[in-house]
Amino acid sequence: MADEEEILDALRDVYDPEIRVNIVDLGLIYKITIEEDGHVVVRMTFTSPNCPAVEELQKEIIRTVKKQDGITDAALDVVWEPAWTMERMTEEARLELGYDI
Repeated sequence: MADEEEILDALRDVYDPEIRVNIVDLGLIYKITIEEDGHVVVRMTFTSPNCPAVEELQKEIIRTVKKQDGITDAALDVVWEPAWTMERMTEEARLELGYDI
């Protein structure tokens, strides 16, 4: 069965269409819980509650997680606390977006 790191690696192929950086490096993923029966819950946030791509991204995230070895189902737990800030981005994401690190 896929582990947390494998799921995170797969989610690096999911990009925020407005920012064009993957959701892992943006710091949108807070926690991944993998249950023994293969059910995965991804606890995450978005850059803004008004993000127009929320619905599209949610579908893509669930599809991506469900494709992983041994995963039977996936769900999202979208939270707004703690709020997303640019400090959650990886160094690579900050450099890609032109922010000083």
